[in-house]
Amino acid sequence: MGVGKIFGLLGPNGAGKTTTIKILTTLLKPTAGAVLIAGFDVGAFPAEVRRRIGYVPQILCADRGLTAYENLMLSAKLYGIGRQGRRESVAGAIGFMSLGDVSNRLVKTYSGGMIRRLELAQAVLHRPGILFLDEPTIGLDPVARRAVWDKLLALNGEYGMTILITTHDMEEADSLCDEIAIMHRGSIAATGSPADLKAAVGNGSDLHDVLVHFSGGSIEEGGNYRDVRKTRRTASRLG
Repeated sequence: MGVGKIFGLLGPNGAGKTTTIKILTTLLKPTAGAVLIAGFDVGAFPAEVRRRIGYVPQILCADRGLTAYENLMLSAKLYGIGRQGRRESVAGAIGFMSLGDVSNRLVKTYSGGMIRRLELAQAVLHRPGILFLDEPTIGLDPVARRAVWDKLLALNGEYGMTILITTHDMEEADSLCDEIAIMHRGSIAATGSPADLKAAVGNGSDLHDVLVHFSGGSIEEGGNYRDVRKTRRTASRLG
């Protein structure tokens, strides 16, 4: 994954995308091999890794009973941002994510797009070098989805933040990602830019064709009841 790039991890359900991102964010220990983030082994130095990354999971992580400002102040304390810098960091995040008009409203009154922008703000308060997002726009309408894309592109462009996303949205991957990896049955089947991967498949292919081609010729059904329930619950609450 190139530094300062937006990297997409694609694959059918059950390919291993969420497991991979959980390992990279220190939520799961790798069973073999070594994983380095910013030079630190995720198994041996998880605290050092966490200081240098941000993470937005599929599940909602903002407290609906608090305001955006309160959520962000809590996150700032958890990140160890000093009292003097806390208000400045929170104000900057609110402004960057265009949440100023609603920052003192309870999160339970927010639209799905507002919630995702708040969760992004929480994840980047400490200005991490790498941001991980698992299905960042799942359940969002086209307008809200585009707003999240714009914020991700701004984080990458203005701060040079490296971003890794998992997504089933091929338009999202094509629009955002500088590089893509296709996962199939727990392994990387192909890597490259969207343009290079489409050219490799040929015949005017799009990323759907690329995914099918490198997933063994067909998209297999994957995941389990828990995966489906989690995805539908997240989509429903963001919708």
